[in-house]
Amino acid sequence: MKFTVALAAGVCFLLATAPAAAALEQARTDVQISDDVVRSVNTYSRYTVFDDVRVDVLNGVVALTGRVTMPFKKDEIAKRAAGVDGVKGVRNDIGVLPPSPFDEELRHKVARAIYGNAAFWRYAAMPNPPIHILVEGGRVTLTGVVQSEVDRTLARSLATGQGEISLTNALRTDAEARH
Repeated sequence: MKFTVALAAGVCFLLATAPAAAALEQARTDVQISDDVVRSVNTYSRYTVFDDVRVDVLNGVVALTGRVTMPFKKDEIAKRAAGVDGVKGVRNDIGVLPPSPFDEELRHKVARAIYGNAAFWRYAAMPNPPIHILVEGGRVTLTGVVQSEVDRTLARSLATGQGEISLTNALRTDAEARH
């Protein structure tokens, strides 16, 4: 009799805690999936400082947003995301920047101005430099993460005056990215 009561109590406990454990497992799984997809995007050999892709995961479904310079990158990044363990689906909302010789030249000017400055050599030496330069119709947007407010301000200053129509500094500091 005591064994039956103990067994019933154990089963009730497991059933009561199973939904909470499943929710905790799902949250961990989404975080792990997100980390793996971000790693996959960042190690994609054709992903450059002129592309910017953001990853969100909810219940195993990956949402990709941002902009890339070539249509094939959009498709290949989505395929890489779909191949990550635990991914149940991929929503590919990555936009493709329109081809423009002016924009292409401006991208390279801004990249040289930023990454050619001694203050940013440590970033330039990274396998995937963290400052991304998006240019569309002469409008420059800086995205990514830098170590400090000084780096963010200096990057904006260096990018200004390269022939852009406008410049948006969406760089975040390490401290901002952690929150």
